[in-house]
Amino acid sequence: MTPSAPHTPRIAHVGIAVESIAGALPFYRDVLGLTPLAAEQADGAEIVSLRFGDVDVELLEPRDEGSPVAKFLAKRGPGIHHICYRVPDLDAALARARASGYRLVDERPRAGAGGRRIAFLHPKATGGILLELTD
Repeated sequence: MTPSAPHTPRIAHVGIAVESIAGALPFYRDVLGLTPLAAEQADGAEIVSLRFGDVDVELLEPRDEGSPVAKFLAKRGPGIHHICYRVPDLDAALARARASGYRLVDERPRAGAGGRRIAFLHPKATGGILLELTD
């Protein structure tokens, strides 16, 4: 398989909401043999990333009861919270989404985990899936 070119949209990561990173991590570490990256804080959640080749899995544990991840867990329970697509030009992708009538959670890019520029699209506009875009 040929690696993705930098200008080709691709999956950057899958965010998984968990009640406890400590409780979820043993499967990834002990069963799959993955080494977790250092924990980060963003959007009221602790985030631990695990590399699966070119794609990360982010375990998301709420640290603030009003955070998006805490609200997700309260409503739906643990599971896939969002999918993040890496795009060649985040500003242009948001402009195209806005022009096409997609509902944006973030009108402008903001800082996410690792200092990356991110923006979310509302799941009501994307077939029920919370999508994050990054460049």
